[in-house]
Amino acid sequence: MPMTQGKDQKSENNKKRGYFDRWWIMVAAVVALILLLIFSQPDPYKRIFLFVRQGIWTTVYITCVSFLLVMFFGLIVALARLSKAAVIRGISTVYVEVIRGIPMLVQLIFWYFAFPSVMQSMGELLNVQSMIDYRANAVAMAILGLTVGYSAYMSEVYRAGIQSISRGQMEAARSLGMNYFQAMRYVILPQAVRVILPPVGNEFITLLKDSSLVSVVAVADMTRRGREFMAANFIPIQTWVMIALLYLVMTLLAARLVTYLERKYKMEK
Repeated sequence: MPMTQGKDQKSENNKKRGYFDRWWIMVAAVVALILLLIFSQPDPYKRIFLFVRQGIWTTVYITCVSFLLVMFFGLIVALARLSKAAVIRGISTVYVEVIRGIPMLVQLIFWYFAFPSVMQSMGELLNVQSMIDYRANAVAMAILGLTVGYSAYMSEVYRAGIQSISRGQMEAARSLGMNYFQAMRYVILPQAVRVILPPVGNEFITLLKDSSLVSVVAVADMTRRGREFMAANFIPIQTWVMIALLYLVMTLLAARLVTYLERKYKMEK
């Protein structure tokens, strides 16, 4: 009985310590540094923060929307790569290999600058006025580019997680009368989540950082706002110190969320 109580107490202490570990200390330290810079030197740090503030929300919006789409399309591509149909498996494999071989920056530039020209040319060929008048929306093209690019990487994460589950699980589900998609939905994927959660979290953090690339396609994200402020005021060091600290806070919070989800699923296991 005393040993059981000791284990329970230790578990409770570990749980409490989990809420106030080094991650929160790092976040608090970075936030404190940002506030110190803003209040101790409002010119230029407060001006920088106010100028890039709208870009923060643009960065968060693009990252979150893109990631939700990546989660969905990545799963579809992963299931296609695991398909028994050679044509479907071949198409999905070509997609993954081609997309992974092209730098993300090049893909974003293609979607913003080249894709509208392709649409307009097709419109002239098909005599469709709406396609001829097509103009790219910067935010939409940024989300499209990130989604197409990262879905290839995410599909490999899904595929590895699904393949880590024993074949006997699928066979048992099918023997109970489930079809393929029901077995995936109720048996395979719930088990695969525990395996893929860490790499999925890493993909989210990488996507958050790579969202800075959308600044080259006229999206007023945090990085582009920083470039505009630097160009107007000629203070590169202070500008990029503030931008770097803001990105660091966002990535630390994202990492903390991933850690929380990992612990939650581990406890439910």
